[in-house]
Amino acid sequence: MARNLDLTALRSFVAVADAGGVTRAAGFLNLTQSAVSMQIKRLEEALDLPLLDRSARKVGLTASGEQLLSYARRMLSLNDEVFGRLTHDAFEGEVVLGVPHDIVYPAIPQALQRFNAEYPRMRVTLLSSFTRGLKAQFARGECDVIMTTEDGLEPGGETLAQLPLVWVGAPGGSAWKQRPLRLAFEHNCIFRTGVQAALDAAGIGWTMAVESDSSRTIEASVSADLAVHAALLGTEPPHMERIQHNGALPDLATTKVNLYVADPAHSPAVLTLAELIRRAYAGGRTVA
Repeated sequence: MARNLDLTALRSFVAVADAGGVTRAAGFLNLTQSAVSMQIKRLEEALDLPLLDRSARKVGLTASGEQLLSYARRMLSLNDEVFGRLTHDAFEGEVVLGVPHDIVYPAIPQALQRFNAEYPRMRVTLLSSFTRGLKAQFARGECDVIMTTEDGLEPGGETLAQLPLVWVGAPGGSAWKQRPLRLAFEHNCIFRTGVQAALDAAGIGWTMAVESDSSRTIEASVSADLAVHAALLGTEPPHMERIQHNGALPDLATTKVNLYVADPAHSPAVLTLAELIRRAYAGGRTVA
């Protein structure tokens, strides 16, 4: 005979685990303490297992409770996703996100996937452009959230990461050994001037071998070993590789990855998207 777990009781169990006690969990759930305790008791009886260790001053989880917590989070997440996708009619509309093309991967797809699960009826328009253009659009109110790559930080923004620029070229290529050094950059690339200044300071001659408004053109030229380029560490396209130049090329500057959110935001969904982007950049992506 099939036995079913009570999702309401599971939600109370997760709240107790996160809050560290029944009283705080009851406040989060807007329930009485006795109601939460009863749901936990019902869950323990259904499984015939103790889930909470009540011997200490602060409520903890038993070994069985720790194992259940992992399953409970997944079950509730799937339940909420299904319910939201099939029945939720709130937060319809559009959110406009602007991101420089060279930092779209890997963080943005992660954030967008989670956002879609929470707001399945919201349409996200992703604008991929250069920092200067995105900031101008944001100032005109044409974007709800933008990310930028820049040296500083303007009022209202926050820095998510500081990443060094690195030299990139064709896999196994030799263009980086040529003098003058052949460069490939978009006309509006914010890194272009700094790279040229670093080469000048190092006394290395250079020539702008490839210029274009198309990022794909630059990538194709570099991957063909016609020139070299600079990219933020960790964002190198798969058909390029970091150049191991052993000091033959100068070190490049560290650049901030910044986030700007419209104030006021026209929808809670805008704030959610911003938070998901923050989480995607958390955990080891900041380089001093």
